[in-house]
Amino acid sequence: MATASNRVFRLTIMLSFLFALQSRAQKIDTISTFSITGYLDAYYAYYTDSVGPGNFQKFPTVSPRSNAPSLNTAQLAVQYTGEKVRGMAAFHFGDIAAATWAAAPFHNIQEAHVGIKIYSKLWIDAGFFRTHFGTEYLLPSENITNSVSVGTYYEPYYESGLRLNFDPTPKLEINLFLLNGYGIYIDNNSKKSFGMGVTYAISDKAGIGYTNYIGDDSPDGTSASHLRFHENVFLNYQKNKIKLQVGGDFCLQKNSDLATGTKTASMFSALATLRYQLLQRFAIYGRGEIFHDPNGCMSGVIQDATGKFTGYKVWGLTLGAEYKPTDESYVRVEGRVLKMQQDQYIFMTDNEAMNARFEIMVNAGVTFELLKRFGTR
Repeated sequence: MATASNRVFRLTIMLSFLFALQSRAQKIDTISTFSITGYLDAYYAYYTDSVGPGNFQKFPTVSPRSNAPSLNTAQLAVQYTGEKVRGMAAFHFGDIAAATWAAAPFHNIQEAHVGIKIYSKLWIDAGFFRTHFGTEYLLPSENITNSVSVGTYYEPYYESGLRLNFDPTPKLEINLFLLNGYGIYIDNNSKKSFGMGVTYAISDKAGIGYTNYIGDDSPDGTSASHLRFHENVFLNYQKNKIKLQVGGDFCLQKNSDLATGTKTASMFSALATLRYQLLQRFAIYGRGEIFHDPNGCMSGVIQDATGKFTGYKVWGLTLGAEYKPTDESYVRVEGRVLKMQQDQYIFMTDNEAMNARFEIMVNAGVTFELLKRFGTR
Protein backbone atom coordinates (compact mmCIF):
# COMPACT_ATOMS: atom_id res chain seq x y z
CA MET A 1 0.00 0.00 0.00
CA ALA A 2 2.88 2.36 0.83
CA THR A 3 4.50 1.66 -2.54
CA ALA A 4 1.27 2.47 -4.40
CA SER A 5 0.88 5.69 -2.40
CA ASN A 6 4.42 6.74 -3.27
CA ARG A 7 3.76 6.13 -6.96
CA VAL A 8 0.59 8.22 -6.84
CA PHE A 9 2.46 10.99 -5.01
CA ARG A 10 5.28 11.04 -7.58
CA LEU A 11 2.79 11.07 -10.45
CA THR A 12 0.87 13.96 -8.85
CA ILE A 13 4.07 15.99 -8.46
CA MET A 14 5.02 15.37 -12.10
CA LEU A 15 1.57 16.34 -13.37
CA SER A 16 1.64 19.51 -11.26
CA PHE A 17 5.03 20.39 -12.72
CA LEU A 18 3.82 19.90 -16.27
CA PHE A 19 0.69 22.00 -15.63
CA ALA A 20 2.94 24.75 -14.28
CA LEU A 21 5.22 24.44 -17.32
CA GLN A 22 2.21 24.75 -19.59
CA SER A 23 0.92 27.87 -17.82
CA ARG A 24 4.33 29.54 -17.97
CA ALA A 25 4.93 28.58 -21.61
CA GLN A 26 1.58 30.00 -22.71
CA LYS A 27 2.81 33.44 -21.63
CA ILE A 28 5.87 33.09 -23.85
CA ASP A 29 4.74 31.18 -26.91
CA THR A 30 2.34 32.39 -29.58
CA ILE A 31 0.71 28.97 -29.99
CA SER A 32 0.86 25.98 -27.62
CA THR A 33 -0.95 22.71 -27.00
CA PHE A 34 -1.24 20.59 -23.89
CA SER A 35 -2.76 17.10 -23.81
CA ILE A 36 -3.29 14.16 -21.46
CA THR A 37 -3.94 10.76 -23.05
CA GLY A 38 -4.37 7.24 -21.75
CA TYR A 39 -4.12 3.70 -23.09
CA LEU A 40 -5.22 0.32 -21.72
CA ASP A 41 -4.62 -3.18 -23.10
CA ALA A 42 -5.81 -6.38 -21.41
CA TYR A 43 -5.17 -9.91 -22.63
CA TYR A 44 -5.49 -13.64 -22.29
CA ALA A 45 -2.76 -15.81 -23.82
CA TYR A 46 -1.90 -19.49 -23.94
CA TYR A 47 1.55 -20.91 -24.78
CA THR A 48 2.59 -24.53 -25.23
CA ASP A 49 5.91 -23.74 -23.54
CA SER A 50 5.61 -24.87 -19.91
CA VAL A 51 7.37 -22.16 -17.92
CA GLY A 52 5.19 -22.53 -14.83
CA PRO A 53 2.30 -20.43 -13.44
CA GLY A 54 2.96 -16.71 -13.21
CA ASN A 55 6.28 -16.77 -15.06
CA PHE A 56 7.07 -14.81 -18.20
CA GLN A 57 7.47 -16.69 -21.46
CA LYS A 58 10.65 -16.75 -23.51
CA PHE A 59 10.86 -13.58 -25.62
CA PRO A 60 8.61 -11.76 -23.10
CA THR A 61 7.16 -8.64 -24.66
CA VAL A 62 3.42 -8.33 -25.27
CA SER A 63 1.06 -10.72 -23.41
CA PRO A 64 3.93 -12.60 -21.72
CA ARG A 65 1.98 -14.79 -19.25
CA SER A 66 0.30 -18.08 -20.19
CA ASN A 67 -3.19 -19.08 -19.06
CA ALA A 68 -3.53 -16.09 -16.73
CA PRO A 69 -5.74 -13.17 -17.83
CA SER A 70 -3.74 -10.03 -17.18
CA LEU A 71 -3.00 -6.44 -18.13
CA ASN A 72 -0.39 -5.60 -20.74
CA THR A 73 -0.34 -1.92 -19.99
CA ALA A 74 -2.16 0.91 -18.27
CA GLN A 75 -0.45 4.14 -19.22
CA LEU A 76 -0.84 7.87 -19.00
CA ALA A 77 0.97 10.42 -21.14
CA VAL A 78 1.17 14.20 -20.75
CA GLN A 79 2.54 16.33 -23.56
CA TYR A 80 3.19 20.03 -24.08
CA THR A 81 4.22 21.61 -27.38
CA GLY A 82 4.97 25.31 -27.71
CA GLU A 83 6.65 27.48 -30.29
CA LYS A 84 10.08 27.22 -28.63
CA VAL A 85 9.72 24.61 -25.88
CA ARG A 86 8.21 21.11 -25.73
CA GLY A 87 8.10 18.25 -23.29
CA MET A 88 6.37 14.96 -22.62
CA ALA A 89 6.24 12.21 -20.03
CA ALA A 90 4.58 8.79 -20.26
CA PHE A 91 4.13 6.43 -17.30
CA HIS A 92 3.10 2.79 -17.66
CA PHE A 93 2.18 -0.14 -15.42
CA GLY A 94 1.48 -3.79 -16.24
CA ASP A 95 3.20 -6.83 -17.71
CA ILE A 96 4.98 -4.94 -20.51
CA ALA A 97 6.63 -2.63 -17.99
CA ALA A 98 7.54 -5.56 -15.72
CA ALA A 99 8.83 -7.86 -18.47
CA THR A 100 10.69 -5.52 -20.80
CA TRP A 101 11.47 -2.15 -19.23
CA ALA A 102 14.36 -0.76 -17.21
CA ALA A 103 14.97 -1.84 -13.64
CA ALA A 104 13.65 0.15 -10.69
CA PRO A 105 13.38 3.04 -10.10
CA PHE A 106 12.77 3.71 -13.82
CA HIS A 107 10.59 0.75 -14.84
CA ASN A 108 7.38 2.81 -14.76
CA ILE A 109 8.81 5.62 -16.90
CA GLN A 110 8.11 4.81 -20.52
CA GLU A 111 9.63 8.07 -21.71
CA ALA A 112 10.24 11.57 -20.39
CA HIS A 113 12.07 14.33 -22.24
CA VAL A 114 12.18 18.07 -22.79
CA GLY A 115 13.11 19.94 -25.97
CA ILE A 116 14.13 23.42 -27.08
CA LYS A 117 13.94 24.82 -30.60
CA ILE A 118 17.40 26.05 -31.61
CA TYR A 119 16.57 27.04 -35.17
CA SER A 120 13.68 26.87 -37.59
CA LYS A 121 12.57 23.20 -37.77
CA LEU A 122 15.57 22.16 -35.66
CA TRP A 123 15.05 20.90 -32.09
CA ILE A 124 17.25 19.39 -29.42
CA ASP A 125 15.62 17.07 -26.87
CA ALA A 126 17.10 15.46 -23.77
CA GLY A 127 15.95 12.72 -21.41
CA PHE A 128 14.48 9.24 -21.65
CA PHE A 129 13.13 8.19 -25.05
CA ARG A 130 11.37 5.25 -26.53
CA THR A 131 13.67 3.63 -29.05
CA HIS A 132 14.25 5.20 -32.43
CA PHE A 133 15.22 1.81 -33.84
CA GLY A 134 13.39 -0.86 -35.82
CA THR A 135 10.50 -1.74 -38.09
CA GLU A 136 7.82 -2.53 -35.50
CA TYR A 137 6.75 -0.59 -32.45
CA LEU A 138 6.08 -2.35 -29.14
CA LEU A 139 2.49 -1.56 -28.16
CA PRO A 140 -0.41 -3.40 -29.83
CA SER A 141 -2.20 -0.11 -30.54
CA GLU A 142 0.77 0.96 -32.70
CA ASN A 143 1.20 -2.31 -34.60
CA ILE A 144 -0.78 -4.45 -36.98
CA THR A 145 -0.26 -7.48 -34.72
CA ASN A 146 -0.53 -8.03 -30.98
CA SER A 147 2.86 -9.73 -30.62
CA VAL A 148 6.20 -8.47 -31.89
CA SER A 149 8.72 -10.49 -33.88
CA VAL A 150 11.76 -12.16 -32.32
CA GLY A 151 13.95 -9.64 -34.16
CA THR A 152 12.06 -6.77 -32.52
CA TYR A 153 12.45 -8.45 -29.13
CA TYR A 154 16.24 -8.18 -29.41
CA GLU A 155 16.12 -4.54 -30.48
CA PRO A 156 16.25 -1.81 -27.80
CA TYR A 157 12.89 -0.67 -26.41
CA TYR A 158 14.12 2.51 -24.75
CA GLU A 159 17.18 4.77 -24.61
CA SER A 160 18.49 7.90 -22.93
CA GLY A 161 20.57 10.82 -24.09
CA LEU A 162 20.25 13.69 -26.56
CA ARG A 163 18.27 13.87 -29.78
CA LEU A 164 18.72 16.37 -32.60
CA ASN A 165 15.49 16.54 -34.60
CA PHE A 166 15.29 18.19 -38.04
CA ASP A 167 12.27 18.21 -40.36
CA PRO A 168 13.44 20.07 -43.48
CA THR A 169 10.25 19.22 -45.41
CA PRO A 170 6.84 17.77 -44.51
CA LYS A 171 8.00 14.48 -46.08
CA LEU A 172 11.46 14.13 -44.55
CA GLU A 173 12.43 13.71 -40.88
CA ILE A 174 16.01 13.30 -39.61
CA ASN A 175 17.01 12.39 -36.05
CA LEU A 176 20.53 12.09 -34.64
CA PHE A 177 21.19 10.60 -31.18
CA LEU A 178 23.93 10.67 -28.57
CA LEU A 179 23.06 7.76 -26.27
CA ASN A 180 24.17 6.08 -23.05
CA GLY A 181 23.93 2.67 -24.68
CA TYR A 182 21.84 -0.08 -26.27
CA GLY A 183 18.50 -0.34 -24.49
CA ILE A 184 19.57 1.28 -21.21
CA TYR A 185 18.67 4.43 -19.31
CA ILE A 186 21.72 4.64 -17.02
CA ASP A 187 25.15 4.30 -18.63
CA ASN A 188 27.08 1.12 -17.83
CA ASN A 189 30.48 2.42 -18.99
CA SER A 190 32.33 5.62 -19.87
CA LYS A 191 31.64 5.28 -23.60
CA LYS A 192 28.87 6.93 -25.55
CA SER A 193 26.86 5.52 -28.44
CA PHE A 194 25.36 7.07 -31.54
CA GLY A 195 22.20 6.54 -33.53
CA MET A 196 20.36 7.89 -36.51
CA GLY A 197 16.81 7.67 -37.82
CA VAL A 198 15.61 8.93 -41.21
CA THR A 199 12.08 8.60 -42.58
CA TYR A 200 10.79 9.78 -45.94
CA ALA A 201 7.21 9.83 -47.20
CA ILE A 202 7.37 8.77 -50.84
CA SER A 203 3.67 9.57 -51.20
CA ASP A 204 0.54 9.62 -49.07
CA LYS A 205 0.48 5.82 -49.47
CA ALA A 206 4.10 4.79 -48.93
CA GLY A 207 7.06 5.65 -46.72
CA ILE A 208 10.56 4.31 -46.16
CA GLY A 209 12.96 4.56 -43.25
CA TYR A 210 16.49 3.80 -42.06
CA THR A 211 17.70 3.54 -38.47
CA ASN A 212 21.03 2.56 -36.95
CA TYR A 213 22.98 2.20 -33.71
CA ILE A 214 26.78 2.39 -33.23
CA GLY A 215 28.30 1.70 -29.83
CA ASP A 216 30.27 -0.55 -27.51
CA ASP A 217 28.44 -1.52 -24.32
CA SER A 218 31.28 -3.62 -22.88
CA PRO A 219 32.12 -2.75 -19.25
CA ASP A 220 35.12 -0.51 -18.67
CA GLY A 221 38.30 -2.57 -18.44
CA THR A 222 37.25 -5.13 -21.06
CA SER A 223 40.34 -5.93 -23.10
CA ALA A 224 38.64 -6.38 -26.47
CA SER A 225 36.26 -3.99 -28.18
CA HIS A 226 32.73 -5.24 -28.89
CA LEU A 227 31.72 -2.34 -31.08
CA ARG A 228 28.23 -2.97 -32.50
CA PHE A 229 26.93 -1.57 -35.78
CA HIS A 230 23.23 -2.38 -36.02
CA GLU A 231 21.09 -1.04 -38.84
CA ASN A 232 17.48 -1.39 -39.93
CA VAL A 233 15.50 -0.52 -43.06
CA PHE A 234 11.73 -0.60 -43.47
CA LEU A 235 8.90 0.13 -45.87
CA ASN A 236 5.30 1.01 -45.00
CA TYR A 237 2.59 0.92 -47.65
CA GLN A 238 -1.17 1.43 -47.42
CA LYS A 239 -3.70 1.65 -50.21
CA ASN A 240 -7.44 0.98 -50.14
CA LYS A 241 -7.92 -2.18 -48.05
CA ILE A 242 -4.27 -3.28 -47.89
CA LYS A 243 -1.62 -2.28 -45.38
CA LEU A 244 1.91 -3.68 -45.74
CA GLN A 245 4.95 -3.43 -43.48
CA VAL A 246 8.34 -4.88 -44.47
CA GLY A 247 11.66 -4.50 -42.69
CA GLY A 248 14.98 -6.06 -41.87
CA ASP A 249 17.92 -5.76 -39.47
CA PHE A 250 21.61 -6.43 -40.02
CA CYS A 251 24.13 -6.29 -37.20
CA LEU A 252 27.92 -6.60 -36.96
CA GLN A 253 29.77 -6.92 -33.65
CA LYS A 254 33.55 -7.03 -33.26
CA ASN A 255 35.37 -9.83 -31.44
CA SER A 256 32.17 -11.85 -31.02
CA ASP A 257 32.36 -14.96 -33.21
CA LEU A 258 32.13 -18.28 -31.37
CA ALA A 259 34.98 -20.00 -33.19
CA THR A 260 37.83 -17.62 -32.36
CA GLY A 261 36.41 -14.78 -30.26
CA THR A 262 38.43 -12.32 -32.32
CA LYS A 263 36.45 -12.09 -35.56
CA THR A 264 33.36 -10.03 -36.28
CA ALA A 265 30.01 -11.77 -35.76
CA SER A 266 26.87 -10.99 -37.74
CA MET A 267 23.12 -11.23 -37.17
CA PHE A 268 20.16 -10.62 -39.46
CA SER A 269 16.40 -10.63 -39.09
CA ALA A 270 13.45 -9.76 -41.29
CA LEU A 271 9.67 -9.53 -41.16
CA ALA A 272 6.76 -8.88 -43.48
CA THR A 273 3.26 -8.06 -42.18
CA LEU A 274 0.12 -7.76 -44.32
CA ARG A 275 -3.28 -6.51 -43.19
CA TYR A 276 -6.47 -6.73 -45.27
CA GLN A 277 -9.62 -4.78 -44.39
CA LEU A 278 -12.50 -7.18 -45.06
CA LEU A 279 -15.24 -4.95 -43.69
CA GLN A 280 -15.42 -1.43 -42.30
CA ARG A 281 -14.48 -2.57 -38.78
CA PHE A 282 -13.14 -6.08 -39.38
CA ALA A 283 -9.70 -7.01 -40.75
CA ILE A 284 -7.41 -10.03 -41.03
CA TYR A 285 -3.62 -10.03 -40.96
CA GLY A 286 -0.54 -12.20 -41.14
CA ARG A 287 3.18 -11.92 -40.50
CA GLY A 288 6.22 -13.94 -41.45
CA GLU A 289 9.52 -13.50 -39.61
CA ILE A 290 13.06 -14.85 -39.44
CA PHE A 291 15.86 -14.33 -36.93
CA HIS A 292 19.38 -15.64 -37.52
CA ASP A 293 22.05 -15.08 -34.87
CA PRO A 294 24.55 -17.96 -35.32
CA ASN A 295 27.13 -16.53 -32.89
CA GLY A 296 24.64 -15.53 -30.20
CA CYS A 297 25.86 -11.95 -29.96
CA MET A 298 22.28 -10.84 -29.24
CA SER A 299 20.33 -13.97 -28.34
CA GLY A 300 23.03 -15.51 -26.16
CA VAL A 301 24.80 -18.83 -26.64
CA ILE A 302 23.16 -22.24 -26.11
CA GLN A 303 24.32 -25.81 -26.56
CA ASP A 304 22.11 -27.65 -29.04
CA ALA A 305 21.18 -31.34 -29.03
CA THR A 306 24.38 -32.26 -30.91
CA GLY A 307 26.59 -30.55 -28.34
CA LYS A 308 27.39 -27.58 -30.58
CA PHE A 309 27.46 -24.07 -29.13
CA THR A 310 25.36 -21.69 -31.18
CA GLY A 311 23.00 -18.74 -31.13
CA TYR A 312 19.30 -18.73 -31.96
CA LYS A 313 18.02 -19.42 -35.46
CA VAL A 314 14.24 -19.16 -35.65
CA TRP A 315 11.37 -18.46 -38.00
CA GLY A 316 7.76 -17.63 -37.20
CA LEU A 317 4.30 -17.29 -38.68
CA THR A 318 1.45 -15.21 -37.23
CA LEU A 319 -2.22 -15.09 -38.27
CA GLY A 320 -4.92 -12.94 -36.70
CA ALA A 321 -8.19 -11.05 -36.95
CA GLU A 322 -9.16 -7.63 -35.62
CA TYR A 323 -12.51 -6.02 -34.81
CA LYS A 324 -12.66 -2.29 -34.01
CA PRO A 325 -15.83 -1.32 -32.11
CA THR A 326 -14.69 2.32 -32.40
CA ASP A 327 -11.76 4.11 -34.01
CA GLU A 328 -10.02 4.23 -30.63
CA SER A 329 -10.50 0.59 -29.61
CA TYR A 330 -9.80 -2.95 -30.86
CA VAL A 331 -10.29 -6.63 -30.11
CA ARG A 332 -7.79 -9.04 -31.67
CA VAL A 333 -7.47 -12.81 -31.79
CA GLU A 334 -4.05 -14.02 -32.88
CA GLY A 335 -2.24 -17.32 -33.32
CA ARG A 336 1.48 -17.81 -33.80
CA VAL A 337 4.09 -20.54 -34.24
CA LEU A 338 7.81 -20.12 -33.57
CA LYS A 339 10.10 -22.81 -34.92
CA MET A 340 13.76 -23.06 -33.93
CA GLN A 341 16.39 -24.65 -36.12
CA GLN A 342 16.63 -28.41 -35.81
CA ASP A 343 18.48 -29.46 -32.62
CA GLN A 344 17.73 -26.16 -30.82
CA TYR A 345 15.32 -27.45 -28.17
CA ILE A 346 14.74 -24.35 -26.06
CA PHE A 347 11.04 -24.93 -25.24
CA MET A 348 9.47 -27.42 -22.83
CA THR A 349 6.00 -28.96 -23.23
CA ASP A 350 4.90 -31.36 -20.49
CA ASN A 351 8.54 -32.01 -19.52
CA GLU A 352 9.52 -32.77 -23.12
CA ALA A 353 12.10 -30.60 -24.88
CA MET A 354 10.75 -29.05 -28.09
CA ASN A 355 12.10 -26.82 -30.84
CA ALA A 356 8.72 -25.16 -31.54
CA ARG A 357 6.17 -23.17 -29.58
CA PHE A 358 2.53 -22.47 -30.38
CA GLU A 359 0.68 -19.53 -28.87
CA ILE A 360 -2.68 -17.84 -29.03
CA MET A 361 -3.65 -14.51 -27.54
CA VAL A 362 -6.76 -12.35 -27.28
CA ASN A 363 -6.23 -8.64 -26.70
CA ALA A 364 -8.64 -5.79 -26.07
CA GLY A 365 -7.45 -2.21 -25.96
CA VAL A 366 -8.64 1.38 -25.94
CA THR A 367 -6.95 4.78 -26.19
CA PHE A 368 -8.59 7.91 -24.83
CA GLU A 369 -7.92 11.60 -24.52
CA LEU A 370 -8.49 13.14 -21.10
CA LEU A 371 -7.59 16.72 -21.92
CA LYS A 372 -6.44 18.85 -24.81
CA ARG A 373 -5.85 22.57 -24.65
CA PHE A 374 -4.71 25.21 -27.11
CA GLY A 375 -3.24 28.50 -25.95
CA THR A 376 -2.10 31.82 -27.36
CA ARG A 377 -0.02 34.66 -26.03
